[in-house]
Amino acid sequence: MKKKSDYLKVAYWVFLCVFILTGCQNNYNVEENIFIENEREELEDEKIGEPKAELDSVPIEADSEDPTEDIPIKPEVVDADWSEYFHGINGTAVIYDVAHRRYTMYNSDLALTRRSPCSTFKIISSLIALENGILEPEDSTRTWSGEIFWNEDWNRDIDFTEAFRASCVWYYRQVIDDIGKDMMKKELNKLHYGNCDISDWDGQLNTNNNHRALTGFWIESSLMISPKEQVEVLERIFGENSDYSKETQNELKQVMLVSGQNKADILIYGKTGMGKAEGVVVDAWFTGFAEGAKGNIYFCVHLGKTDGKNISGSSAREIAIEIVSDFLSR
Repeated sequence: MKKKSDYLKVAYWVFLCVFILTGCQNNYNVEENIFIENEREELEDEKIGEPKAELDSVPIEADSEDPTEDIPIKPEVVDADWSEYFHGINGTAVIYDVAHRRYTMYNSDLALTRRSPCSTFKIISSLIALENGILEPEDSTRTWSGEIFWNEDWNRDIDFTEAFRASCVWYYRQVIDDIGKDMMKKELNKLHYGNCDISDWDGQLNTNNNHRALTGFWIESSLMISPKEQVEVLERIFGENSDYSKETQNELKQVMLVSGQNKADILIYGKTGMGKAEGVVVDAWFTGFAEGAKGNIYFCVHLGKTDGKNISGSSAREIAIEIVSDFLSR
């Protein structure tokens, strides 16, 4: 009996201890949950800031800087129906309005598609050569080899201004060779010029022409750029934040100025380009910028191969001038 009594006493005390400890643990859990919830509320208060009463008591300095001021605003992109200007030709047009930071695009898929820049690249090769002293406009005449080319304007000694306006390929083949691969690659990377691919330096990928004097990486070869990128590059050259000298910009503007303009309040500058594949024109360009009373705009028109339609740099220029003139006159 004594052993049984001792056993009951031990069991009683064990039960009592377990009961007390369990109760303490439940109280601890409740208190811990309250503490965690209070910590969470305090953390939320810290994320929000000081209590409103305290915020109201802190004076705001008039010249305090807004931390969002230096964050660039992404340009707006809008679509436009400019089909009436193209008359059934497969093409695209892009205008960048600087004042409103707005891109307006017709056929946006094509506007983002990279193609060979062809002779629009003469803007870039001229820029690099002028900026680096490779071209001196007052002493820029190069000697004709005597070879008869298909374009009669190329069959003579020719200077920078004449070569740009006549789009003389042999002249620019020499200029680009004088620039060299290293400088060319560096400058194209700086401009973020399309795919920056000059790997086919001699233009062997060109299926329309294997004459080295008349081809290169920029003519239906390795270098590619989209119409939208053309516009962006031009803004980097002639925009307010340009890294290029005013002298270089002015020399380029002189040769890019479109002659015979009939609107005194608008000046249009640009360059045509045209490329063939197996004898068929597959790329026709006109890209540049315009100065108007409402500010500058940058533009690009590209025409692609279209069954039953003839395309050329001249037709791209006509379309671009109509679109730009109407855009600036509205």
